[in-house]
Amino acid sequence: MPNLSIKDVPESIAAALRQRAARHHRSLQGELMAIVERAAAEEAAASPALGWASPAARAPRPDARPIEQIAREHLARRPKPVRGGPRAAELLRAERSGR
Repeated sequence: MPNLSIKDVPESIAAALRQRAARHHRSLQGELMAIVERAAAEEAAASPALGWASPAARAPRPDARPIEQIAREHLARRPKPVRGGPRAAELLRAERSGR
């Protein structure tokens, strides 16, 4: 498999890419690969003669939400952790002893 390299990347662009990778829960390498795959798939869709399209390069789902939004929604539903309930180990022991 060929290797690609980009030289002399400004620090501001590298920092933005690292932040984007973190938001998508990917390594920097994984984020760059996703960007390149998406660009190649868009090019293939515009020019079917290329005949290549990666499933990972498809457009994001219309219902996709950033992780920050999901976290806010979760905190709105459950603002405080549940306290005083049985511990997982206690539940497992009770289940095992009931067999």
